Amino acid sequence: MDAESAMDAANPMSRIAAFATAPQAAAALDDIDRQLLVALSHDGRKSHRALAREIPLSPPAIGERIARLERLGVIQGYTVRIGWPEVGFPIVAHLAISITAGADLAAIMDAISELPELEAAHIVTGQWDVLVRFRVADHRGLQTLVLAKVWQIPGIQRVETNLELARVIGDSTRLEGTDDSAP
Repeated sequence: MDAESAMDAANPMSRIAAFATAPQAAAALDDIDRQLLVALSHDGRKSHRALAREIPLSPPAIGERIARLERLGVIQGYTVRIGWPEVGFPIVAHLAISITAGADLAAIMDAISELPELEAAHIVTGQWDVLVRFRVADHRGLQTLVLAKVWQIPGIQRVETNLELARVIGDSTRLEGTDDSAP
């Protein structure tokens, strides 16, 4: 066993670099950029002309700002928010997972990422190693997910399942009311 394999065996989190991106300096944003981001976060399909009615810039200037924010990676895409309960997947389960010492973190994360019920997965510090959010249709779907899928992944030591009763605060835009020194 070489030194890297020995380190991997001793520390299950040693391969976290495969999943973590290096911290980058925050983009310099002014109040106009923040206003634009807040407006787009509420409606990403809003036209440049409609944005110009809210933000004191011309539509071409709005377009230039948006292009700059895309180039900087501040705007990383545009998406559709799906009403999952309305399409038959009302149950959200948060799983806290511990992995066994020496387990292959990359293999575990690859296996988790293949599960179609997956919404989000995070490698974390603290008592648990991984926090995962899944969406299922019903109790049977949850039972199948936990017992027949998650527990079958080699290296999973412990799983705690928490069901979401209500989403009180969803994805929010925290740019409103910030100053230039905030990221």
